[in-house]
Amino acid sequence: MTDQSNTPCPLSFKGIPYSDIINRWFSLAGGEPVEGERNDKLHRLASHLRYITDNNEETLLQIMPRYGLPEKEMKGLIHSACSAKWYSVPKLMQEACRGVSHTPECANEGTNEDVCADVSGRMQYAPTVPPELPKRLPKLIRLLVSRTPEVYRPAVAHAVFPSLATHLHQVRFKYIDNVEHEATLMNVLMAGTGAGKDCISEPINRIMADIRRRDEVNLRREREWKEEVNSKGANKDKRQRPEGLIIQEIDADMTNPAFVMRTAEAEGHFLYTKMNEIDQFDALKGSVRGRQQFQIMCLAFDPGNRYGQTRASAQAVTEKVTIRFNWNASTTIQKGKKYFARVLTDGPISRINFCTIPEREIGADMPVYGKYDAAFDEELRPYIENLNRATGLIDCPQAYKLAQEMSAENAEWAVLSQDRVYENLSFRANVIAYLKACVLYVANGEKWEKSIEDFVRWSFHYDMWCKLEFFGEAIKEAMDQDKRPLYGRHRPGRRNLLELLPDEFTHADAVRARRTAGMSEKGTSSMLRQWVFRRYVTIVTNNNYQKLKFKA
Repeated sequence: MTDQSNTPCPLSFKGIPYSDIINRWFSLAGGEPVEGERNDKLHRLASHLRYITDNNEETLLQIMPRYGLPEKEMKGLIHSACSAKWYSVPKLMQEACRGVSHTPECANEGTNEDVCADVSGRMQYAPTVPPELPKRLPKLIRLLVSRTPEVYRPAVAHAVFPSLATHLHQVRFKYIDNVEHEATLMNVLMAGTGAGKDCISEPINRIMADIRRRDEVNLRREREWKEEVNSKGANKDKRQRPEGLIIQEIDADMTNPAFVMRTAEAEGHFLYTKMNEIDQFDALKGSVRGRQQFQIMCLAFDPGNRYGQTRASAQAVTEKVTIRFNWNASTTIQKGKKYFARVLTDGPISRINFCTIPEREIGADMPVYGKYDAAFDEELRPYIENLNRATGLIDCPQAYKLAQEMSAENAEWAVLSQDRVYENLSFRANVIAYLKACVLYVANGEKWEKSIEDFVRWSFHYDMWCKLEFFGEAIKEAMDQDKRPLYGRHRPGRRNLLELLPDEFTHADAVRARRTAGMSEKGTSSMLRQWVFRRYVTIVTNNNYQKLKFKA
């Protein structure tokens, strides 16, 4: 396409020849430069390429197409581009890198500067797309997405976990902090109007089929009892409420007293509901100005929680219960942001697993579903039976080890990015990922597969991408009331600050890197001490440092 040789350029960015990236960039930018726009377009290309060449003028001179410009003019053009103020990676360059992704390390995450897992599994977060679903999936997930159009599969792969975990009864998993958790998993699907959010319904219906059959028996017993009680006069002896009314799937618009009653009668089983809109949760909020629905979200995730109500009336519900509540909800992105706007730092967001559906191109073909038939149900049955049979404290050493590794990676990334929002969200996101690993392990007959590890890593990074994309800026502002000015279109948790610095740098360089990332000068000294302690850098002189890791 360009006037470069057809032979791939030996210089590359994360395994992708720069020539391929440049070709893709031109296709996205409206084609190669024509007469009258040569200088402007090449200057723009250089301004974008510098973000993936360490701002190195010599490298740019080697890889840039000339289109007849003399060497001296090219040098001046490149120098001008590299001298401009440093911002975040331009969206066009991100798209160009992603469009030609084919490196082994980044095959699943999209190869660009902002979304690429390194060998340890860490991932940076792009402002445009979540990480792609791994090609190799655990057998249960592969089955559950097998009838789902490809565009919906990541959402379904997340959304099935609350209903799967609802089958576990008094099953516990010890997390790396020595706290025992039951598999509390809550999922919110945030996507645009008409995006296809109902894609999660049929897989969940199939998973919940056995619980619904058991519930129907007890719902019938409850109806018969109510009819009997209502048929008797006020002074007649009335039969007590039947025992053993375990009804796990509750109505989305259930009131708070009814929720407490169902929880008390569940005998340690999980309750479950699927809400078509997140604001259906408001039925649980108690008084007009109450916010008990958010309290329930938080308590459900926390082991050993206690919740209930005390009423004077003999007919009213008076109970103290441990909440075991898994649920799915859907919402538009705008409504979801508004719904959680007043509890950004109160805990619900970090305890919930989020997913999304990418916006399709206008005029794109309608996604076509496969058939959910008896063969699908029969293939699903043994996984559900394994979940129903499980009991007690279950040890999964591979999931435990994975949680330890991911926790260490998250801590390292938090130190490198100096992002408090990322760190805070990563703590519980790691617990959620661990519980998913344990659910898959139990469903698979307590057998571990490498595909479970790959899937759980992806699940964590996808969840974190959604949280940072939908709530990151708002959480940062809520945590940082002085609202320091941001430079460029920065979003929290995206940048490794060491990568913004040369191999040898000064304290002043570190200050500039923080400002580029939208941070204040305050905290620079603390950051450098952490880097020295973790052996990312070494001190050369008082205010001079040298990288030991992440060298250019």
